[in-house]
Amino acid sequence: MFPPLVRRAGVLAACCAALALPARADDVSDINAQFRAGQTDDAFAKLEQLLQVRPKDAQLRFLKGVMLADSQRGAEATSTFLQLTVDYPDLPEPYNNLAVLYAAQGEYDKARAALEAALRAQPGYAVAHQNLGDVYVQLARRSYAQALQLDPSSSAALAPKLALLRQLTQPSPVPSAKRATP
Repeated sequence: MFPPLVRRAGVLAACCAALALPARADDVSDINAQFRAGQTDDAFAKLEQLLQVRPKDAQLRFLKGVMLADSQRGAEATSTFLQLTVDYPDLPEPYNNLAVLYAAQGEYDKARAALEAALRAQPGYAVAHQNLGDVYVQLARRSYAQALQLDPSSSAALAPKLALLRQLTQPSPVPSAKRATP
């Protein structure tokens, strides 16, 4: 396995603030607090209530996508982020989160395309740059492995490269005090 791409656009609160759209900060904070406290049904219910009133609210829709992804509801999260990219093509965060979902499924070409779209929307988006680097590592690993499969005699040249890429993609232990908490 490989280390996860950067935490779905970083800390949730920062992402929602970065979207800088109509949802009230206290609504987002309340929903996020409920969700993180394990009250997922209540959090989703409150979110759906707010979305009934403000169905076009990008911040609320983004939060829904993050909550769906964190609830292991990848197909629904993907659909949510895809629709956000259609409705708000200038927002980089939905593209980034879409890329994270694609990468988790091993769909690195789709992840790369989503990250490139995020960077077209906001060229200075550091998280997308970092995630794109991770995707390129996975693409390189895949290409070297395929080259080795096609030409086993190239193992002397490719084995060290594959070993280095495997080392790069191993999750590194993070001391619990330094873990980012969404």
